[in-house]
Amino acid sequence: MSVEILIVDDNADIRNILNELILDAGYKTRLAANYNQALTEIDKKMPDVAILDVKLDKGDNDGIELLSHIKSKNKDVPVIIITGHANIEMAVNSLKHGAFEFVEKPFDQTRLLNFISRAVENVELKNQNKIYESKLFSSYDLIGNSKNILNIKDQIDKISLTESRVLINGPSGSGKELIARKIHKNSKRNKKPFIILNGALLDSEKYELELFGEEKGNGSISYGALEKANKGTLLIDQVSEIPLSIQSKILRVLIDQKFKRLNGNNDINVDVRLICSSSKDLKEEIKIGNFREDLYHRLNVFEINIKSLNERISDIPLLIKYFSKKISENYNIKPLTIDDNDSYILNHTWKGNVRELRNLIERIAILQPDTKEKVSNIVKESLKSDNFEEKLTENNLSIPLKEARENFEKEYLTMQLKKFNGNISKTANFVGMERSALHRKLKGLGIKEFN
Repeated sequence: MSVEILIVDDNADIRNILNELILDAGYKTRLAANYNQALTEIDKKMPDVAILDVKLDKGDNDGIELLSHIKSKNKDVPVIIITGHANIEMAVNSLKHGAFEFVEKPFDQTRLLNFISRAVENVELKNQNKIYESKLFSSYDLIGNSKNILNIKDQIDKISLTESRVLINGPSGSGKELIARKIHKNSKRNKKPFIILNGALLDSEKYELELFGEEKGNGSISYGALEKANKGTLLIDQVSEIPLSIQSKILRVLIDQKFKRLNGNNDINVDVRLICSSSKDLKEEIKIGNFREDLYHRLNVFEINIKSLNERISDIPLLIKYFSKKISENYNIKPLTIDDNDSYILNHTWKGNVRELRNLIERIAILQPDTKEKVSNIVKESLKSDNFEEKLTENNLSIPLKEARENFEKEYLTMQLKKFNGNISKTANFVGMERSALHRKLKGLGIKEFN
């Protein structure tokens, strides 16, 4: 990594000393002699590390204002504050605003170089983590051969070629964010940002700030999700949780294709593809007054619906094989062997959907059991609270044998049909029945066949 360090100091001698010191250490430098020069350099290209003098040509706290400006654009950039007018209040204030270190003049060169080295290590570590997380996430694919997943893959291929807004519906943990990422990755915008705004996690008072950004009194700007996603894609996750007052402002942005930052006077034009997702039925939210119908129709240009995992059991064995391989590679351990026909797994309700299944496999990888029996014990222990056999026993202890048997057959055959994606021939072969006999049995139990 070629590290570039911005040096901001109004004293030419100190600028030159710092410049020579940092160049000799093997880093690149950029220099600024006053507040406006520094602002221009920061806005032109964000440095990897910044060294700022507190007092420049505009006032006593120029460096703190520049620090705030840098952090509003990229909170991960380490900033070292230097000053010849140090006091405890100033040091506390700079650290409160996110400074990496606070150094008094005259500074010890060895000590300062040590701070710079640590700041660079911090940058490199964060960059490595981002690359790892990006590779890890982008390496995950939409796995399954159920009709639902095959249909979604086809929809992704078609909609990625357009600029249409998309609404993705599905339960928590089912893969809504993954679908949005796949759309972005396959689109013409794939080299531009993919930004996520989670409506369920934001403080109710910060929605406008997070969406639109803010112009501060000191001239610095805090950019919102809309500007961060410019030319790219913005995913508003759990859009149902956005307050009505903010929904109206989102609607206005979609209509006018522009907005103003908080405390700003100028219109900001952005080119963003908007994708929204929801675990709630937005039509029901409209009925009870929690969601605007006009916004719903603006967002729902194209709709994708992903089903819960227990509605597509045939995908479970494929997901087990896929995650076992991926997670084994990530942990650099020998391949996991997990029985994808385990009744505990197939009959579990999977309230957490694909995320819950992936977490189970990751738990097995962390514990590294060395026998199939130990793997099975981890599965049973993890899923026992929702075990199919226990549920059947509890439900059937107080009813006649004939009714209990019918209940069992109905649940058993329904599960098997889902497991084989509605294929009657495969289901009949697995359960040991003639195809025609299975048809009669399903009809007698009131089980609707599906394709």
